[in-house]
Amino acid sequence: MSVSIPVLETQRLILRGPEPGDYPDFKATFSSYRSRFMGGPLNAYEAWMLYAAEIGHWDIRGFGMWMIHDRESDRTLGMAGGWFPAKWPERELAWIIWPEVAGRGIALEATHACRKHFYETLGWDGAVSYVDPKNLDSIRLAERLGAKRDLEAASVDGHDLCYRHPSPAALRSGQISDGIEMEIANYIDPLFTPKGMPVD
Repeated sequence: MSVSIPVLETQRLILRGPEPGDYPDFKATFSSYRSRFMGGPLNAYEAWMLYAAEIGHWDIRGFGMWMIHDRESDRTLGMAGGWFPAKWPERELAWIIWPEVAGRGIALEATHACRKHFYETLGWDGAVSYVDPKNLDSIRLAERLGAKRDLEAASVDGHDLCYRHPSPAALRSGQISDGIEMEIANYIDPLFTPKGMPVD
């Protein structure tokens, strides 16, 4: 029996389960240099197998990765959600954003909504994110989400860094969540235009 995948909505985004029609955008990114920190670039067979795993993960685990859609245009922008394949030490909050829409706060907005769902609806008591040490954008994003590097945690392959997210109680205290929501609001309606390169 297939699990019913919930739809999450934010001010700019709609997060839905991955569907066959979303595969070309997924394949394009995972076949590109953008996926270098997530095992890529992948060939056509590898990309197909990974996308099949994204869909099947929902049935096996009861949670998974959502496809991020732009609310206005419905175009896909990336993926975010939970990931816990075999031999993974802990449940992970993960994300990848298509390269052409990076720098707009999409990953921050999507992962903030995903984590809230996992904590408040599924009852998770925490989450981690496994990040390649060279992936500076994802390290910054994990830190902006309030995650801190856990030097004692097991890694996936011995080469990744483990960032541990704040507990549900810590998020309920308001300070971390309020800061994230203020940053998201600034992406939506900027108070000023910062100089330099944006990050996800």
